[in-house]
Amino acid sequence: MIKKKILAVLMLQCLWILAFGQNADPDFMSSIGKIYVVVTVIIAVFLGIVIFLIFLDRKLTKLEDQIKEHD
Repeated sequence: MIKKKILAVLMLQCLWILAFGQNADPDFMSSIGKIYVVVTVIIAVFLGIVIFLIFLDRKLTKLEDQIKEHD
């Protein structure tokens, strides 16, 4: 019950931000050059996730091979 209330409050806050946090100038980010920072951060996070998944896949493959050898 408490989790549902917390989730509802978080969703309402997100909706509030989406509704009232918009700028009148759609080119605001690109006009001040910050769009490149945003794109760089997004690419860095994406690459980090991809590298982590590759590492995790290799580790799981090794564990699966060890299990097959043990049986």
